[in-house]
Amino acid sequence: MKIIIAILIFSFIIIFHELGHFLVAKKCNVKVNEFTLGLGPTLLSWGKGETKYCIKLLPFGGACMMEGEDSESDSDRAFNKKPLWQRFLIVFAGPFFNFVLAYIISVILVAAVGVDKPVISEVIDGYPAKEAGLEAGDTIVALNGYNIHFYNEVSIYNFFNNKGKPVTVKYLREGDKYETTFTPKFDEERNAYMLGIKGGGTMEKVGPFSTLAYGVYEIKEQIYVAIQGVKMLVTNQISMQEVSGPVGVVAAVSDTYEQSASYGIKSIAVNMLSIMVLLSANLGVMNLLPIPALDGGRIFIYLIEAVRRKKMKPEIENGINLVGFGLLMLLMLFVMYNDITKLM
Repeated sequence: MKIIIAILIFSFIIIFHELGHFLVAKKCNVKVNEFTLGLGPTLLSWGKGETKYCIKLLPFGGACMMEGEDSESDSDRAFNKKPLWQRFLIVFAGPFFNFVLAYIISVILVAAVGVDKPVISEVIDGYPAKEAGLEAGDTIVALNGYNIHFYNEVSIYNFFNNKGKPVTVKYLREGDKYETTFTPKFDEERNAYMLGIKGGGTMEKVGPFSTLAYGVYEIKEQIYVAIQGVKMLVTNQISMQEVSGPVGVVAAVSDTYEQSASYGIKSIAVNMLSIMVLLSANLGVMNLLPIPALDGGRIFIYLIEAVRRKKMKPEIENGINLVGFGLLMLLMLFVMYNDITKLM
């Protein structure tokens, strides 16, 4: 059951991404030849209107195949015949829909369980936060200018940015705003620099308008985490061995489901929705990276086209995307092998 739920979650997020391409392509009067979920051999296909719909063997990935997208076409409804701004919107719609999905689910979660506000519950003796005057009950507002809305953002910001350098903390106490700066202390047991505060775990309900706002804050947090993760990968702070692909994601979802099961259906639902927010936001960010064959790679080409005011030759653009797709498949195979090795 848990594997099925994991696959359904992954598949739904991919379908929603491709739906973005599909709907905007239709709005721009581009002919969509095939709308596909999965990779590999076709298990099921059917036609409706001018579009063929397919379900493939492997439920990882998907495609919205448009007339004239990767080859020349004389049709007036071909993708390559459309103006630059329409091609840009069609390609950008996929990642954008991922952010929309993540936002919708975030709002549902906030409405259902509330917000874990960044309120300090304890200031630990021997750490700089206490020496700087922070107290239990204070609400963290910002760290070095990065606005904080959830308590876990304190830990997230600390993880990505705390290298033993001074941190400027803005906080609220009884409605008044204060600011203090101190240098975190290195904790040998945790192998990390610590502020010396504790909090979190207390969910607080908020009003309708605040619920909508906190949905935005949640997406901001997820995008921040995804971007920082990419930066750490590029700067070799984390290795490729630590990167997970579809198999690893399914395994993680399955483990989370199993751990949540003992707490009841509500716990399962909340954790599955939280994972959907994480996966959808991450898929949106990853697809915007300027890598050939990804949406971001195409957008990068369109930006070059806009600057040059001249369309790139189709054979060059298709060649770049073909090479990028090949490299992407090799990367997916490596990550999949890495995931399987971890499981074994």
